[in-house]
Amino acid sequence: MAHKPLVVHTTEELRRVLNQPVLGDESLAQRAVVMTMGALHAGHMELVNQARSQARQVVVTIFVNPLQFGPGEDYDSYPRTLEADVELLSEHGVDIVFAPTLEDMYPGGDPLVRATAGKLGTVLEGEFRPTHFDGVVTVVNKLLNLIDPDLAFFGEKDAQQLLIIQRMVKDFGHRVEICPVPIVRQADGLALSSRNAYLTTEEREIALTLSRALFAARHAAEVGADALEARAAALKVFADQPGIEVDYCVVVDPDTIADAGDRFTGEALVLVAARVGRTRLIDNMRIVIGSALA
Repeated sequence: MAHKPLVVHTTEELRRVLNQPVLGDESLAQRAVVMTMGALHAGHMELVNQARSQARQVVVTIFVNPLQFGPGEDYDSYPRTLEADVELLSEHGVDIVFAPTLEDMYPGGDPLVRATAGKLGTVLEGEFRPTHFDGVVTVVNKLLNLIDPDLAFFGEKDAQQLLIIQRMVKDFGHRVEICPVPIVRQADGLALSSRNAYLTTEEREIALTLSRALFAARHAAEVGADALEARAAALKVFADQPGIEVDYCVVVDPDTIADAGDRFTGEALVLVAARVGRTRLIDNMRIVIGSALA
């Protein structure tokens, strides 16, 4: 049976709601949060389901954060579907939806004081979207302070973002536990993303190149390729597909996102970003270098 969440739009109202006692199974964490920009899909619901299974109270935030969009990006056109999102969340047992206005999140306009992602925010995604991660850590830091969750669930699809948030929590001394959730893919391999809605039917077929490239890298590693050879296998898939423009395709250390050279062994992360038409997509996959049987 659907359980309609309480929808709040101001920080004052949120604080009042969160100050109320949280009932339920005391073996579970008291509060979990899932932070989103809305346009929710099955990937978001996997985060919500994980949160629901581990906490007595689940808060989902829906806020299209302008600080993480650069000039010429899709802030104005980013899908905003609050009514449909709340309906979907009703089916997954969410308790509170925090959907603040821009004025409530950033009173007085563009914030003069922001958090920074530091060195981790300047490479890969940070190179192509220079202000993006500073915007992410600023809003995540604020939401963590407002909600004070025990658990926060983030998808592994945004791998660099996840690493930065994990590091931010450690460096800023937040008491929250960051809980990564694996990528959700459609049956043909396409990673779920709100931006998939921008793709035409033809572009969606081309977008499958991202996951095909990742699987090619994984297969190469499974049969003995080093990190450079695994990257070459992925790049060949991109090279064979017209209509896609690659921003980057790298194999990195998953703990530091430092480039994995030909001597790297162990679990690595393949990160790709590419443009199909007007839509920019990212994806990633963990592979193991040096595990093939001799």
